[in-house]
Formats: sequence, structure tokens, C-alpha cells
Amino acid sequence: MAMGQMVESGKTGCAGDNGAGIVQRMKILVIEDDLEAAAYMVKAFREAGITADHASDGEAGLFMASENSYDVLIIDRMLPRRDGLSVISELRKRAVNTPVLILSALGQVDDRVTGLRAGGDDYLPKPYAFSELLARVEVLGRRKGAPEQDMMYRVGDLELDRLSHEVRRGGKEILLQPREFRLLEYLMKNAGQVVTRTMLLEHVWDYHFDPQTNVIDVHVSRLRSKIERDFDKPLLKTVRGAGYMIKDEG
Repeated sequence: MAMGQMVESGKTGCAGDNGAGIVQRMKILVIEDDLEAAAYMVKAFREAGITADHASDGEAGLFMASENSYDVLIIDRMLPRRDGLSVISELRKRAVNTPVLILSALGQVDDRVTGLRAGGDDYLPKPYAFSELLARVEVLGRRKGAPEQDMMYRVGDLELDRLSHEVRRGGKEILLQPREFRLLEYLMKNAGQVVTRTMLLEHVWDYHFDPQTNVIDVHVSRLRSKIERDFDKPLLKTVRGAGYMIKDEG
């Protein structure tokens, strides 16, 4: 890939006063086949106090991201051996939920939406300023490191375990795709409250785009089928003109 980075001299060490403690504990993986660009990034991150590893192709990156614990993954879209979106999709299938920031020269709206729908958490087009890249990595790192108070959500006989990523209803295991799990998790976190389409786009898809898109309807329909099929009592309700609510009426 063409390098395209605008690394700002004198700024790579400015991790931000408020997030300095978080930054110093962070460990990230850069999956980038442009060796010069990767070397700049790794050097700049290390100067900012972040431990940075590097993989030069998709297969190597997938292996490293699956076998090691990282706070953030930075993945280029166009990689040899396995493209970046394929790497992300496979990681999500393996229940590796490490936050992913996608880097790409493909910066149109459709390109960004495609990347985020593939499982990315953030998308930064090339060329970019390193100060912005660092800030985005810090935000994703805080998201992963934030303390979680409730590890188990329950609505009626429906249970969601955030640690094991298991969902059960009436003791029966329900298999969900990663996006379906995140959708159910957010709904159960806000059980008894109306969750709007915009809220779902921002918290489940981590992106602000047209709330009229039918991507939410499709995923809610699939989720409803899985958690209500073979069960007498409905839990997931559509609130006309407002959004959705999960609630146990009993």
C-alpha cells in the first residue's frame, strides 16, 4: 500500500495527559504490508509509550491477533495472503472482540460502511495525521479497558453471559453471530427502556449513518427469531415510531 501517512514530528510523544496511564499499559498490533509505513507507526507508537507489534500480511496478522492479547488492532484493508476485512470477519467468528481500527486508502462512505459492517470499530482513511491515529487508538483502548460491572444480564428466562459469550433461554443455549450478540447485549443492558434506531447504530455498529437503513430491521428480525422461536412468551418488542424494547411482561 502507498504509505500516505502524515507523521507529525514533535507530536508522537503527546499521548494526552488524561490518558497517559492507559496509554502506557497499552499493547497494540499493526497489520500493514507497507514496511516503511509500518515502521513509522510502530516507532511513533513506541515513542508515545505504547507497545506495538507488527504483522506484514493478513495470515500472520490473524494468527498473532488470535493467539495474543492486544488492546487494539490496526488493520490495513488491502493485505497480501488475506485481506483486512477477511481478517476482521474471521476474528469476530472466533469471538476475538479486540477493538479494530481500519486504515485504508479507500475512504468513501460506502468503503467505511463496508469496513464497519465487517466488524471494525473505527475507520481512518489514508492519508492521516499520526496525532489523530493516536487519539483514536487511545479511545478504543479505553473502551476495552473500561470496568464492567454486570457480567450477566437476565430478562425473564433469557440470560446473556458477557464473559463466556453464551446466551441461554430456559436453560437452552442459543447460538448468535457476533453482531447479534452485541445487539442483544445492548438491548438487555437497557431492558424495559425504548432503544432507538440511532442508539443502536451508535452503540452496536459504532458508526453514525442513515438511521433509515434496514440493517437494523434485518438483525432485529434474526435475533427475535432466535430468542423467541420455540418459546411461548415474546420478549423483544417493536415500539412503533420509536424503536425496540426487550422486557419480560411476566
